[in-house]
Amino acid sequence: MLFDVPAPPSLPITGDTRRFPINRVFCVGRNYAAHAAEMGNEVERDAPFYFTKGPHAVAQAGSTLPYPPGTESYHYEVECVAAIGSSGFQVAEADAMDLVWGYGVGLDMTRRDLQAAAKKKGLPWDTAKDVEHSAVLGPLAPAADFGALGAQRLRLTQNGASVQDAPLSDMVWSLPELIAHLSTLYHLQAGDLIMTGTPAGVGPVEPGDHLIGTLDGCAPVSVRYTGPET
Repeated sequence: MLFDVPAPPSLPITGDTRRFPINRVFCVGRNYAAHAAEMGNEVERDAPFYFTKGPHAVAQAGSTLPYPPGTESYHYEVECVAAIGSSGFQVAEADAMDLVWGYGVGLDMTRRDLQAAAKKKGLPWDTAKDVEHSAVLGPLAPAADFGALGAQRLRLTQNGASVQDAPLSDMVWSLPELIAHLSTLYHLQAGDLIMTGTPAGVGPVEPGDHLIGTLDGCAPVSVRYTGPET
């Protein structure tokens, strides 16, 4: 063996000593109309679109993280996270929620200046989105404990001040629609996570900032940022 194989990332489960192993992280773009507008985009109802984050991007709630390299505009985006608990391919929308194991709240951290430069040139967003420690994820709540999806509010505070606040019902694409569509592109598997998009109010973080994201029915996600690594 050339090197030790790293263990897959996992998340704590509320009220359980077990952990939820993470397979893949899918992220949905422009799934709240107000956020799309604040970024200068229009929502298109032709189909959802996605980007991904690798295992290196996963960070646990309660972490203290360094400000990342290569950016002068690192932004927060609070999101509802759906955890997939069983496999599915070409799933009907009516059956899509059968795949959901549970829910959590997470932060899709973004090197916004790199994203803007990539968008201007029509290039991929990988260096803006698939960043080390950029998927900060809270504990998961089983779907049975969480209840029906829709009226719960998604919120984020920055140093105690409210910066994002919206109901999940504001999503352009519902979770059943997202799962059904995503399952036409991938064979969904247990351990996959879907970060379902962020509402309006995104903005930059600075060293010393403390972010707390909440979603009704889930444990919060929090993170503090220090200065950049030297």
